Amino acid sequence: MIRIVIAENQQMILETISSLLNLEEDIEISGQASNGEEAIALVHQLKPDVCIMDMEMPVKSGLEAAEALKSFECKVIILTTFRRTGYFQLALKANVNGYLLKDSPSEELACSIRSIMDSKRIYSPELMDESSNNNDREMGVLGLLADGQTTLDPSNQQSNTIGTVRKYFSTIKDKMKLPAG
Repeated sequence: MIRIVIAENQQMILETISSLLNLEEDIEISGQASNGEEAIALVHQLKPDVCIMDMEMPVKSGLEAAEALKSFECKVIILTTFRRTGYFQLALKANVNGYLLKDSPSEELACSIRSIMDSKRIYSPELMDESSNNNDREMGVLGLLADGQTTLDPSNQQSNTIGTVRKYFSTIKDKMKLPAG
């Protein structure tokens, strides 16, 4: 059973997400919070597998709470309605496991939770910063990392040389603070 804490300051959305996820046979909502500070306290108290947080909440934002939970053994998913410039880089820095849009279908959220439990990272392409320092090739390699690939597979190099792909892996791992591999 995947145990989840949800933090969302809009009560109707909190209840809706909880109700939809409770319909999944392998997911259990362990706790609900209305701000980032409450989310941190619930994660420490309940020790869930996953904490799903709204990006913008009172007291502490989802990113601030994710940053505070960085060393905790709870996977963090940030849900947001709007794309904000710079937030993708902040999400990577906070080491979130998922950065998703709220308007995605509920089945997609449940599938993302399962993938994240299988050590994958899920980032909605619409939320990735176009203005970030990542170029298109880095973003392609980031997609491989998001799919759980942490080593180079030469069959994925397309027109890039192995050295170039290794450089992108290294750059992205540095940005995401992943161990070398």
